[in-house]
Amino acid sequence: MCGRYTITVTLEELIAKYYIREHPLIQYAPRFNVAPMQPVPAVIHDGEQNRLGELRWGLLPSWSKEDKNAAKLINARSESLLEKASFKGLIASRRCVIPADGFYDWKVYDGGKQPMRITLRDGQLFSLAGLYDIWSGPDGTRISTCTIITTAPNRLMADIHDRMPVILDPDGETQWLERSNRDIPALMKLLQPYDAEQMLAYPVSAAVGNVRNDYRELIHRAGTERGPDTLF
Repeated sequence: MCGRYTITVTLEELIAKYYIREHPLIQYAPRFNVAPMQPVPAVIHDGEQNRLGELRWGLLPSWSKEDKNAAKLINARSESLLEKASFKGLIASRRCVIPADGFYDWKVYDGGKQPMRITLRDGQLFSLAGLYDIWSGPDGTRISTCTIITTAPNRLMADIHDRMPVILDPDGETQWLERSNRDIPALMKLLQPYDAEQMLAYPVSAAVGNVRNDYRELIHRAGTERGPDTLF
């Protein structure tokens, strides 16, 4: 499961990474504890170019009769995407990426749980594979929502949790976003665990467990006043 993540870069960095040509009309600020049912930055391809906008995290299928249960669809298991009614119709044309520079998970040990932040070793921004949908209510309300795809854990994550979000490498990111790409088998092959050698994890404060907390100190290594430069 991926239930919290961070996106601490500037808007300019997002625009540069995804080659956004038109200035995005979103209310963006760095986030240190993104939680389900919140609006999140997301990138889609419109057939001509990448676009950066906001989607609500927690997929609400377009065929749903009402806006409920979206909080249960924050993640989609890669292994069953083609079997689930909520997801199988989205793979061909409603793919997105969720920019992130870290995500949180909780490592269970005797006596409790330790929140961990997982990042790339170089600290760079990365792309989480996602799907999106657009729901229209009877009163004309339109809600655009998304889910983050998860896969089996790599060696690093296996010590923390039995699932991890799908992180796309640059080539996979391009293939996933390309609107004209309808090669479902090839797209499904992209949904693999990321190379553990390129990732690291470190303990953080239990304060990340409260969704109301969203400040820079949350990404600091637990027990220090310094940030991720103290990583092991």
